[in-house]
Amino acid sequence: MNTTPTSPPAPEANRADSTQSHAPQGAGLALVVGAIGVVFGDIGTSPLYTLKEAFSPHYGLGNDHDTVLGVLSLAFWALNIVVTLKYVTVIMRADNNGEGGIMALMALAQRTLRDNKRLIYIVGLLGIFGASLFFGDGVITPAITVLGAVEGLQVAAPGLSHFVVPIALLVLAALFSAQRFGTERVGRVFGPVMVIWFAALAVIGIWNIIATPEVLKALNPWWAIHFFVRHGAHGIFIFGAVVLAVTGGEALYADMGHFGAKPIRQAWYFFALPSLVLNYLGQGALVLRHPTAIENPFFEAVPQWALYPMIGLATLAAVIASQSVISGAYSVSRQAMQLGYIPRMRIKHTSSDTIGQIYIPAINWGLAVMVFGLVLAFRSSTNLAVAYGISVSATMLIDTLLLALVAHTLWPRARVWIRLLCLGFMSIDLAFVIANGSKLMQGAWFPVALGIVLFTMMQTWRRGRELLTEEIRKEGIKPDTFLPGLMLAPPTRVPGTAVFLTSDPGVVPHALLHNLKHNKVLHECNVFLTVKTLDIPYVGKDARLQVEPIAGRDFYRVIVRYGFMEPPDVPLALMRSPDHGELTFNPMDTTYFTSRELVVAGRRKGMAVWRDRLFAFMHRNAAPATNFLRIPGNRLVELGAQVEI
Repeated sequence: MNTTPTSPPAPEANRADSTQSHAPQGAGLALVVGAIGVVFGDIGTSPLYTLKEAFSPHYGLGNDHDTVLGVLSLAFWALNIVVTLKYVTVIMRADNNGEGGIMALMALAQRTLRDNKRLIYIVGLLGIFGASLFFGDGVITPAITVLGAVEGLQVAAPGLSHFVVPIALLVLAALFSAQRFGTERVGRVFGPVMVIWFAALAVIGIWNIIATPEVLKALNPWWAIHFFVRHGAHGIFIFGAVVLAVTGGEALYADMGHFGAKPIRQAWYFFALPSLVLNYLGQGALVLRHPTAIENPFFEAVPQWALYPMIGLATLAAVIASQSVISGAYSVSRQAMQLGYIPRMRIKHTSSDTIGQIYIPAINWGLAVMVFGLVLAFRSSTNLAVAYGISVSATMLIDTLLLALVAHTLWPRARVWIRLLCLGFMSIDLAFVIANGSKLMQGAWFPVALGIVLFTMMQTWRRGRELLTEEIRKEGIKPDTFLPGLMLAPPTRVPGTAVFLTSDPGVVPHALLHNLKHNKVLHECNVFLTVKTLDIPYVGKDARLQVEPIAGRDFYRVIVRYGFMEPPDVPLALMRSPDHGELTFNPMDTTYFTSRELVVAGRRKGMAVWRDRLFAFMHRNAAPATNFLRIPGNRLVELGAQVEI
């Protein structure tokens, strides 16, 4: 392995240059508009299906006056407690050097635990499982949002109902096919389109509220309490629909590194939240006037003359929401690769200016196949809503647990009230999990099963890498004993610099031993190179490279460090290295050597045989580390070795 993830804290010298946020700092209004386009896509399209799902036959609720106000009150207070208070106000303060998201929060929590290896391991399990569930959300969101938008045709022209699924599939096919071109150009219009979308939500809401101002009573939390008084313990299951109003709330935290906390907060407080609240109230007002509108209250609330334009705008918003989730899947996948939780995959950088603009073909088409399968299997947003929510609510619960851990260590002055808040958040999260858990047999099993499969694969990859490293280390030779003996009777020397990649800087690289055995030559300058990924998003320039001479001026140990948000580029890092006497890196005079192990499953202690075989399969199909590290193929020599784990 050529990349070594590290969970324990990095040296303080390494952190000193990486504490500043890498979020954009200028152009406040532009950042706010950009945040509206990228961050709020998922939660902004929730009105398409949330209220309709709450009154679906699955929950057995009547659409009478008190029940409508109760459900609206629950949605309003869920938005304010879960999204406004928990994510926007509190959790966004727990940034990992400006970066957010469950992987960043996991790394931050692990760093606060210092040497408590047991807790570090448990936190790692939580983070991995949360990331696995995120992919379940990434599969369902494109399917449910696009279907929910296209279903407007059923209101505008009921005769076109049978075209909903084919049109949705065409939209999704175009979306996934366009990913390879990057989103930089298209992304420029995301903000303005979503501004129009949220403005339309607000206008439609106000239009209907004016006709039935009675609906404003739902802002009073008494109606939420009254709902539970009327429905008793059975009322908790409505949280399975209420959670749809807050799906996408975790994206506000995950995308913090792209825009910064302040623009996201401003966009939420002053634009996105008011627009969503007005639209939900407007839909409720319509249902109070015309109970039959509950079949599709979002599009029924739109004036007839604006119906087709609204369907087009809703489809655009659904595409943008899906794009945001897909891009988020790329980002989480790259973080997981950097931290050593999934195999390396081919990453295509689609922008020369923005490192976050990436495309991962394997993730893209894997998502596409599953999304198409969901659309064909469920065929409507109502059916999909049953499967939606369990992964989101479980991820929110994990976020709360990690927040409590981080706050206990990093915020000692606020420790007491943060604990109280976390208890409140946890009770709501548990209610969401229980309510959605009741839908397991109706379809919620899918994201859970997907999460478990991905969790198993990630744990197997992580553990397999550890076992592989241990096996390589067993056969390793210490440089201090090997190199002096080698130089007593050196083989034929050849000009140039040889860089031998190794995951363990404490042993002689296998590639060097194989080169000596088969080619019987030694370069004038030899470098033992290890690439390490730290638990911080970015590493400062001064801490990037560590060079240490060993056995005179012929051998050097070099460690290159990256943060988990940085794309590694080893040749560039070496070329930018300061002068180290005899050690120079001329790209045309440097050859890279690496050992590519063939893993064979054995019956030794470590993992079950089926996990050994799974790891061996994943290892065979992983992209070479040299591609991941951007090492040019025409300067690379690979030497193979068989290792049994």
